[in-house]
Amino acid sequence: MILCFDIGGTAIKIAEAYSADKVIPKGRIATPTDDFDAFVEILNDAVAAANIRPDVLAFALAGVLDPETGVATMANIPCLTGRRLQQELENLLGLPVVLANDADCFALAEATVGAGRGHDVVFGLILGTGVGGGVVVNGSLINGGGGFAGEVGHGPIAQRVLDDQNVTLPAFSCGCGLSGCLDSICSARGLERLHRHLHGRESADSRDVVRDWESGDPRATKTIAVWLAVLSGPLAVMENMLGAGVVAVGGGLSNSTLLITALDGEVRKKCLRRFERPLIVPAQCPVEPGLVGAAILGLRRHENVAA
Repeated sequence: MILCFDIGGTAIKIAEAYSADKVIPKGRIATPTDDFDAFVEILNDAVAAANIRPDVLAFALAGVLDPETGVATMANIPCLTGRRLQQELENLLGLPVVLANDADCFALAEATVGAGRGHDVVFGLILGTGVGGGVVVNGSLINGGGGFAGEVGHGPIAQRVLDDQNVTLPAFSCGCGLSGCLDSICSARGLERLHRHLHGRESADSRDVVRDWESGDPRATKTIAVWLAVLSGPLAVMENMLGAGVVAVGGGLSNSTLLITALDGEVRKKCLRRFERPLIVPAQCPVEPGLVGAAILGLRRHENVAA
């Protein structure tokens, strides 16, 4: 059995996994973001409460690991940042540990049991609080470690002058420390920022903007048109580089089928390859994909050790 954890800044989700398609959620608990001892206590309690003693502990992390040093960087969980997390957790918990970025786990889950089944190359795209991504080739993550590959959300690539929309945008600052990132304008929070910038409103919830767009509201229609124009170009370039058979989209913005359909249409117009079928589709993993992806990595770790 693999005991899986999806570690976010708000909650730790827990599951027991016996195979990629048998991942059983076991609840969630608030993340003690500033208290490492409390964090480890939660893990110990989860191990003690498991039906059987786990063979491996597998983690999906809302952060990245330096592939050379193993040091973690997790902006929303300060107590984990700066630690050689795998080594520390193995020493403290007495069990093998496997760690991966949550977007990588999402991509691996979608490639294995979700929308990417049957495709050699799968790009997993998260459009939620942030913009994230991961790449799976022939069933394996292309990352040797860390969680950096596929992170299309970061880097100063957001288009700022959009002649077709008669709009010029500033290079919005991003939480990663750069400016002009897709994350800063195309995430859920970025969409809200974009809407305020275009229309001068004090507040805007991304869900309301999408719903208003679906209803034909002219302000929201303008916002979504700009959002699509900014996001579709970089995604088309990413598709040209990867040759993905499918792009599976998760995160809160993926809950609008109409929005993902519109994004798919715009990206396919700009790709070198001409698709007669949808390329960008909603995620289909039936269980929390971070947990499923962690489970797959944990199961593989166990198989390799057993072999």
